[in-house]
Amino acid sequence: MTTLITGGTGKTGSALARLLYAANRPFIVASRSGQAPEPFKSVVFNWHDAGTFENPFKVDPSIDRVYLVIPPGMDMMSFAGPFIDLAIVKGVKRFVLLTSTKSVAGGPAHGKVHQYLLDKGVDYAVLKPTWFMGELVPILSLNGKELKMALFLAATENFAHSYYRSIMDKDEISSATGDGKMPWVSCEDIAQAAFNELTAEKISNKEYFMLGPELHSCSEAAKILSSVLGREITHRKNTVEQQVEEFKKMGMPEPVGKALAFAQTSVAEGKEAVFMDEPEDRKYVGKRTLEQYFRENRHVWMKE
Repeated sequence: MTTLITGGTGKTGSALARLLYAANRPFIVASRSGQAPEPFKSVVFNWHDAGTFENPFKVDPSIDRVYLVIPPGMDMMSFAGPFIDLAIVKGVKRFVLLTSTKSVAGGPAHGKVHQYLLDKGVDYAVLKPTWFMGELVPILSLNGKELKMALFLAATENFAHSYYRSIMDKDEISSATGDGKMPWVSCEDIAQAAFNELTAEKISNKEYFMLGPELHSCSEAAKILSSVLGREITHRKNTVEQQVEEFKKMGMPEPVGKALAFAQTSVAEGKEAVFMDEPEDRKYVGKRTLEQYFRENRHVWMKE
């Protein structure tokens, strides 16, 4: 009864590893480097190298459940499908898939993986997080000159990554989210939901939204960060065009910047806040607040 954590050194994967370790549950951390913090067991695994797919099962043939964190791309079924097939043959009976609020079964990208799990008839859970206390990364494909944006998957700590330089240099963040609010969710809460599904006697066999406990706009987030740091951090409300320019200054390719700026307008339109109104059985509301995140990571934005 061993859990394989793909993306095991990422934000949610590493948090899940800590939870499993604390609970004395066997697991293997899979990553491209094959390295993990001591004393975690690790293995080389690369989604884009099918030759590594059997590695985890060679290390531990008792793997029977998998946490699926699949890298961005429109054609992920070309590699996710063969791995899922192999895992089932090797005895895996339970999958927990991380997608996003924008993903639907049968839809593009992660939606196809979701549907594949349904078609295979395996035990599953699909976790659909809103904005992390982190940056939204567009999952996209370029077909000639056409940009296709399928969905969004939070990847890295937003305020410690994409907003880091502007906070340090200008004491500001910028976005095209306007006054729109988001139920910012933490990596730790997502990991807890994954842990619950992977270790429960019976998995839920459903999809549900992953939400934080509070709704905050970027302006409100800036005020909270200001109170934590003891200096004023402001939120500059940009148009989509202005935000694209901001992303270009960060070194982001223009098509990617446009996709991300467009995503921010959905927040301005209230399309993320509405998930808080979902029925209780359609959502998982975490416990960690944005203020907790800021306080725990206060050192990141402190100036000497």
